[in-house]
Amino acid sequence: MRNRVIVVTGASAGIGRATAIECARRGARVALLARQSAGLSAAAAEVERAGGRALAVAVDVADEDAVEAAAERVERELGEIDVWVNNAMATVFGRFVDLRPEEFRRATEVTYHGFVWGTRAALRRMAPRNRGTILQVGSALAYRGIPLQSAYCGAKHAIQGFTESVRTELMHDGVDVRLTMVQLPALNTPQFEWARSRMPRRAQPVPPIYDPSVAARAIVWAAENERRQLYVGWPTFVAIVGDKFAPGLGDAYLARTGFASQQTDEPERLGRPDNLFESVDGLHATRGRFGDRAHERSLQLELSLRRDWLLTAAGAALAALGLSRLR
Repeated sequence: MRNRVIVVTGASAGIGRATAIECARRGARVALLARQSAGLSAAAAEVERAGGRALAVAVDVADEDAVEAAAERVERELGEIDVWVNNAMATVFGRFVDLRPEEFRRATEVTYHGFVWGTRAALRRMAPRNRGTILQVGSALAYRGIPLQSAYCGAKHAIQGFTESVRTELMHDGVDVRLTMVQLPALNTPQFEWARSRMPRRAQPVPPIYDPSVAARAIVWAAENERRQLYVGWPTFVAIVGDKFAPGLGDAYLARTGFASQQTDEPERLGRPDNLFESVDGLHATRGRFGDRAHERSLQLELSLRRDWLLTAAGAALAALGLSRLR
């Protein structure tokens, strides 16, 4: 990562902010893209303190022209982009029938189209150079939809299909730009404080909850290593694999538990500000309010990052066992 130019969208808070700081610790030059200037400035200051060089660019990723202009500025001020991390998101919690068309449209424009425009801006620069990495921050919900999050699940499913389509086009053309996707579990981010909600009680991540640093480590590792896709956390693994083999069982389980597991016992605060259409002041931070319940490590992730070593060790052990039986 040292001296490499990394672009992170949605970098003013949550996963994006944690990722930008993790890149900075490794000596990267980090461009932080997000809507809110004050939150961006605070995140950029953290990046500088962590040892990286920061460039804060206020941009709404739903605006294709603005994303393209941001990419131009990054290359002009920091240098050629090596890694582009698509992470920005917006959502609204609630039953599908209760969501307004403009809410669904806006969540899709940010969470899905923002990835599309970011990927396009990155490819315009990386493809002619025949190098670079585009990393899509995904979710277990890219495969397994859950109740009360139809807009977000739809966008994440779309990103998964979009990424596979573009990857195969690049392979066909012999372009050596790598697309990878990191599928994340529930994380303790400010999302649950500022997302619009039509649920009766306050939103929460579906337990078990992980600290954003777990996601940041996985994202940076995926940017540095050859992996088509990386699952983070046992819940992500179980959700994705389980949906392949027993989707009906998942439907029944989520219909029974999915409403309560996404809400606390506290009533929703009517009229509170949310960030669906406009930024919310004062909530830009890496972590949300569930720190006492957040896991700072993932055993599944640690095993996944050491997959090649574990397979080699297992192969060696089997070979040794086979030889011992031959003697």
